[in-house]
Order: sequence, then C-alpha cells, then structure tokens
Amino acid sequence: MNDLETLLQSRETKIVDVRTPNEFVGGHIEGSINIPLQVLPQHINDIRAMGQVVLCCASGGRSAIATDFLKANGIFCINGGSWQNVYKLKTKDHAASN
Repeated sequence: MNDLETLLQSRETKIVDVRTPNEFVGGHIEGSINIPLQVLPQHINDIRAMGQVVLCCASGGRSAIATDFLKANGIFCINGGSWQNVYKLKTKDHAASN
C-alpha cells in the first residue's frame, strides 16, 4: 500500500479538490472540499488546520501545483492526481474494510 492509499483509509484525511466550482458540481468525491487553485493562497490557514490533506483535480496538473505550493508553506499533503483516481482508491479501501 502506498502513502496515498494509507492516507485515504484514515477518517482524519481531508480531500481538497482544486477544480473550479463548475467542474466540482459536475462530479466529486463525497465529503471532499472544493477550494479552486486560483483561491488556494487565501485558504492556506484553513488547509493547515485540516491536518492530513490529499489534493485532487481533473488530471493531476492543478493538484500538483497546489501540492508544491502547500509543501513550500510547510503543509503536509499528497497529490492524489485526478479526482476519479482518488475516488477509486477511496472506494476500494472502503469496500475492503466492510
């Protein structure tokens, strides 16, 4: 199991989706938080308070930028890539634990 899968098993992990609100409304992971990449710097203290964070977007590009930015500001986070990838891993972990 990799670090991403381990984090997704924890109920403490927050999933932050950095896509636009319109993209988010079109489909997202239940319980994920939408903070678009463009406004991420304005929410750095909110994200810092979340603890364990997995970032996702449409393909992994924007979440990679967000991950680099947050790590540069001392926040532990992992780039989960596309939200569909994170959903698959989270669902797989959830199904295995039932």
